[in-house]
Amino acid sequence: MGKIVILTGAGISAESGLGTFRDEGGLWAQHRIEDVATPEGFARNPALVHRFYNARRVQAAGADANAAHRALARLQREWPDDVILVTQNVDSLHEAGGARDVIHMHGTLAGALCSTCQHRWVSEPEMTPADTCPACGQRSVRPDVVWFGEMPYFMDEIYDHLANAQIFAAIGTSGQVYPAAAFVHEATAADAETVELNLEPSEGVSYFDRKILGPATQTVPLWVDELLNRARRQN
Repeated sequence: MGKIVILTGAGISAESGLGTFRDEGGLWAQHRIEDVATPEGFARNPALVHRFYNARRVQAAGADANAAHRALARLQREWPDDVILVTQNVDSLHEAGGARDVIHMHGTLAGALCSTCQHRWVSEPEMTPADTCPACGQRSVRPDVVWFGEMPYFMDEIYDHLANAQIFAAIGTSGQVYPAAAFVHEATAADAETVELNLEPSEGVSYFDRKILGPATQTVPLWVDELLNRARRQN
């Protein structure tokens, strides 16, 4: 049946109560991205950045996986070939929904990173500028998330998967953040079938073979049913 590669963005977790950059009244609306999601912002005010991510951890801990997360986990279990989940999200809702081996290209809220020695470990619920690295002892601890201006994680692995994809889907993404916004071009070059599932069309929707519009909790389970029915007919 062929490999499926799926990219998910903030839109898939929005219905679990985790806001996107563009939501009014949420955590992101209270801060400039430059202040809380860039290396320069962290250098200027690490206490502010830690408070912001501490609040995000609290918010994420109170969220539950929704029907879209569970549907993708079901697709992994039942599809006769590989289903690779790549997410721009730093929450763990895919895993909470039953997914396995999720590629977190932007890191995770659960991770801590030492900017001195690059040691990684599971973070405490609250982090402060006074925290020290358990490996080198330096006070250079930051959230293990990819900020604007930094290179996402696992890019070679992701490109290898895209080069062998039969189907590529982007779910809940804005199509504005690179390099993820260019994944559809990589998949198209590999002759993959491409589909975007989004509440509204992204900036890159014209590059996809097909678009499915609506809330992820409705569209994703239906799309998964469609794929699994296709697999059963071909067996």
